[in-house]
Amino acid sequence: MKKVLVAVSMIVLAATLSGCKEKVESSSVDPSFEKVKSAGVLVVGHTPVFPPMVFVNENNERVGFDVDLVTEVCSRLGLRLESREIEWANKEEELNSGSIDCIWNGMSVDSARARAMNLSDPYLTNRVVFVVKDSSLNHLDSIKGKRIGVQKASTAQLLLDKSEVGESAKEIVLIRDLVPEIEALDSGTVDAIYVDEVFAKYWNHSHGMAYTILEEGLYNEFYAVGFRKKDKSLRDTVNSILNELKRDGMFVELSVKWFGK
Repeated sequence: MKKVLVAVSMIVLAATLSGCKEKVESSSVDPSFEKVKSAGVLVVGHTPVFPPMVFVNENNERVGFDVDLVTEVCSRLGLRLESREIEWANKEEELNSGSIDCIWNGMSVDSARARAMNLSDPYLTNRVVFVVKDSSLNHLDSIKGKRIGVQKASTAQLLLDKSEVGESAKEIVLIRDLVPEIEALDSGTVDAIYVDEVFAKYWNHSHGMAYTILEEGLYNEFYAVGFRKKDKSLRDTVNSILNELKRDGMFVELSVKWFGK
């Protein structure tokens, strides 16, 4: 996997990529946006355990970068936001059944998701990284033959399965969510985890931890919002508001709030 620079420029890069696209299709293409507008509510599917994108705080409130972002999008569209918790492994089924209008949860773009969903423009970039507790495990070779934890049904799992580290692992432990991954690392159930860097850095900072993020085996990816394949007008309308947020500075304001950059 390709080594890339860490950076706060991740956010800027994603903003630049998606900002160059304007709304190219009219909302008359299909009735998906009109249906949402008529109902007055956008039903968003997410998991509650992906800090700093979406999580539940000590006051039992859903918070995070994605929560603030979709709240602002809904506000500008005159819609009420309804958040619905979903099982990540069943996200496509939840979407296609009509129980939610979109998946907005720091969802990584990959070819399978692009085939299954109508994806928004990318709005953020991220890296997938190996994280360890034992400081002696400080390079890729040192974690070969070890137990590696990864979130089930995630792009990280797909990447790990195909990687040299994954192929040599003593065991790949599939874990339901990101917080249990950290708990498995802390307890010694696994020797390393393969997770989104935004989560690993946030966890270290917010919990005063010092888990080591390896600077090898990194993979650069994009986050996007997932809509039903047929819902082009809803996707295009959301894209237009995301681009508006990038132009007027709100996107940067939210980035500073949650990522400090």
